[in-house]
Amino acid sequence: MYDRAGPKSHGWKPHNYSDYDSGSESHPLMSSDASQTSRRSFGTTTFMFPDSETSDFESNPAKPVMTLVPSPRPRPLELYNASRRPFVYHANNLRKNDSSWEDQMSAITYNRFQYYSKLRTYALDDSALVIPNHVLPFTYFVPYISGSESKGDGKQGSLVTIFAVWNTIMGSSLLTMPWGVQNSGLLMGIVTIVMMGGLCLSTTHKILQVQMRHGKANSDGEVAELATLLLGRWAGYIAKLFSLLVLLGAVIVYWVLMSNFLYHSVDYIYETVTLTTSSEVNSSMTTPSVLCPRDETDGDIILNATLQLERPKSIYNKVWDLTTTVPIFLILIIGPLINFRSVTFFTKFNSLGTLSVMYTLLFVIIKSATFGINVDFINVTNIHFTPLFQATFPALSGMAALSFFIHNIIITIMRNNRNQENNTRDLSIAYLLVTLTYAFIGILFYVCFPLDKICISDNLLDNFQNWDPMTVIARVFLFFQLITVYPLIAFMLRSQFFMAVTGDVYPGLPHVLGFNTFVVIVCVLFAIFIPSIGTIIRYTGALCGLLYIFTLPILLHLASQRACGKTSLISTILHLSIPVIGAINLLAQFFV
Repeated sequence: MYDRAGPKSHGWKPHNYSDYDSGSESHPLMSSDASQTSRRSFGTTTFMFPDSETSDFESNPAKPVMTLVPSPRPRPLELYNASRRPFVYHANNLRKNDSSWEDQMSAITYNRFQYYSKLRTYALDDSALVIPNHVLPFTYFVPYISGSESKGDGKQGSLVTIFAVWNTIMGSSLLTMPWGVQNSGLLMGIVTIVMMGGLCLSTTHKILQVQMRHGKANSDGEVAELATLLLGRWAGYIAKLFSLLVLLGAVIVYWVLMSNFLYHSVDYIYETVTLTTSSEVNSSMTTPSVLCPRDETDGDIILNATLQLERPKSIYNKVWDLTTTVPIFLILIIGPLINFRSVTFFTKFNSLGTLSVMYTLLFVIIKSATFGINVDFINVTNIHFTPLFQATFPALSGMAALSFFIHNIIITIMRNNRNQENNTRDLSIAYLLVTLTYAFIGILFYVCFPLDKICISDNLLDNFQNWDPMTVIARVFLFFQLITVYPLIAFMLRSQFFMAVTGDVYPGLPHVLGFNTFVVIVCVLFAIFIPSIGTIIRYTGALCGLLYIFTLPILLHLASQRACGKTSLISTILHLSIPVIGAINLLAQFFV
């Protein structure tokens, strides 16, 4: 796709042009076709980032330029970037038959880089004409799958779309799913996961249907834009607010998890170096790597399950504490990463999310196979008693609301499906896979857990000793994976906030530092005083799910039906019952 040699432009060149030109060619201004190609080179705009005003070239055709008399060479401190024509490329010069679509896009990106670099060479301000970096490409959501390369239209097939939805929904909730099943009971846990998965699929599908009918005028828009169009500006503001709350809940959960993983990883290194791990515990325990961290269990369970020796409070234990000092020490690692203006580097580690899910599945399968089936539905005094129903099941329904949440970015992901007529099928398959994954992890670990079911922690890794090899690998691997994900989520949160408030995703370094400081303080406070990811996830899911899952899609659907003249009393009553379910789900969280 590189430019072919052609006739040289006869436009005017500045004085001593050879002093400035570092090797790039001089061409006529870009046509409108080339501008469209430039726009496609980065894919569509993601759900929270506006189009760059500097990423596209002018689409007006170039006008003839009269020959001018060169002016004297300006002083070094003056701006003279307007005294020469910018380097551009022609869309009709793409050698599509000689190279792959990826190579062509890479060449376009490189030429764009040359273009901005050449303009910045003549700018006094070093920050002028910096290549826009606030638009995350759609490929952030789509892991690479061998054999699924694009056909050249910038779209992807159904397989990649299904995997993108599955990969985006999967998150930290995977570690808490056994705890959710424990709060619901075995049978009620299965019912809750299936019903919440089906409800989230239904409301997500309604969003896509409304977008197909009314979102063509704003093809890059998301749910907030649809809400503004059909319900009014107030609905758009509320949608943006709750989208911010979802991201804030995510960064809080990630901070708690990173503090946990960092604490146990360093603690394992300390115990290995100082040889403080008790050999008697390793040799005498029936299930040596299993713990029961619940304080409310009885003495027999504590004695037979955990067998943890009380260690004296040394200087190390005072300095390195999970709920007091480690969340603060984590600032030294995460603080510099979230203040970068560009997060493009972190998008390169997107595949780590898929690998972490795969390792978690492998971890649960191997551990469950080692434990065997441990259930008893009759004898309530048996340590393996497995209730089918628990009155605290709303803990799982609140958690599942966030576990299945993808509503605020589903339009962006599905619009890049090559076959739009398959959106319903592909979305249904993706949600089916997500439901099966959650149910598999939660139920398998629950029925095989060798201790009292109440011992299951909201982070299943906390049920294993620090020295367990697979647990050590899981904690280290997940810690580095979250280090690459946290700056991206924090960047999305920051960009959405400043775009809604100031209209600029990067209003300045002082504003960004102040906002990031606030976010970090909130995360540290939660990690110190409420270090329970299960509690944080279920409250965040129930609150944000009330709007984004139970209410907003229903209101958009009813508004669309009214605009099309298809409303009916029965349909309206049935649909309005769904937000009531969401309100009951939120209220029930305070009684769990």
